[in-house]
Amino acid sequence: MHRKEKHAPAAPFSPKKPLIPTAPGAALSLSDEKQYVVSSSPHVAADEGTRSIMFDVIIALVPTLCLSVYYFGWRSLMLTLECTALCVAFEWLWCRLMKKPQPVGDLSAVVTGMLIAFNMPATVPYYVPVVACAFAIIVVKQLYGGIGKNFMNPALAGRVFVFLCFTRAMASFPQVFSHAPVFGEGVDVVTSATPLSVLKRGALPEITLTKLLIGQHGGVLGETGTVTLLAGGLYLMLRRVISPRIPLCYLGTVALLCYLFPKGGVDRLPWMLSQL
Repeated sequence: MHRKEKHAPAAPFSPKKPLIPTAPGAALSLSDEKQYVVSSSPHVAADEGTRSIMFDVIIALVPTLCLSVYYFGWRSLMLTLECTALCVAFEWLWCRLMKKPQPVGDLSAVVTGMLIAFNMPATVPYYVPVVACAFAIIVVKQLYGGIGKNFMNPALAGRVFVFLCFTRAMASFPQVFSHAPVFGEGVDVVTSATPLSVLKRGALPEITLTKLLIGQHGGVLGETGTVTLLAGGLYLMLRRVISPRIPLCYLGTVALLCYLFPKGGVDRLPWMLSQL
C-alpha cells in the first residue's frame, strides 16, 4: 500500500517584467522590445502620406486662385499669401510653446490658409484673416489634438467666426473685374449681390447660366471659380485622393431636391441649374 504524497500547489507564474504576446506559447518582456504607440485612425496602408495628399490639394486649388486674381486683382493673391503664412506661423508657434512635435511640414496648415482665403471677399481688411487663422489653427485644430482630431473643418470654422465678428466686412462682395487695391480696404470698389442672395429671395439670378458656371459674379474668392473647382475635384479623383461618391451624392441630392421643390414658382430646371 503506497502512501500518496501531497504536493504544494505550484505558485502562479509571476514574471518580474510585464509580458507581451508574440506567438503561441511564447512571451516577450516589454522592456526587451520597443513599445509601439498606436496612432489615431484611420489605419490604412497606402503609399501616400499626409504631405503628398495636401500637396495634391494645393495643386487642385491653384487654378481657382489664378482665376480669383484675374477677376478681383492682386489683392486676392495677397490675401491668400497672408492666410497661408498666418496659419503656418500660428501652428509652428503653438506647437513650439506647447513643446509638441512640429507638424508644419505636412502642409495641412497651408491648405487651411488657402481655404480661409477662398472664403473671404477680396475687399476684406487684412486684420480679419489674422483672427480667422488664429481661431482655425489654435482653437479648432490644435486644442483638439491636431490634424485628424478636430471636430470640424478649421477653415470653415474660422470663416464662421469672423463672419460673426466682422459681418459688414465679410458681407461686402466686389463685382468681377472691379479690382480692389492691394493696400487699403477697397472702399471705392463697386459691390454687388451674390447669386445665392438672389436665390434666397426665391428669384433667379439676372445672369446667364454660362456666367454662373465661369464665375462672372460677385462672391468670395473661391465662390466664383465653379469650373476651376470642378477641374480641381476631377484632378483629386484621378489622383485617388478623394472618392467621387461623396461629391456626386451631395450634388445629386441638391439637384433632386431643388428640382422637386422649386421656390417662388420659378421653372424647375433653371432653378435646379442655378442652385448647382
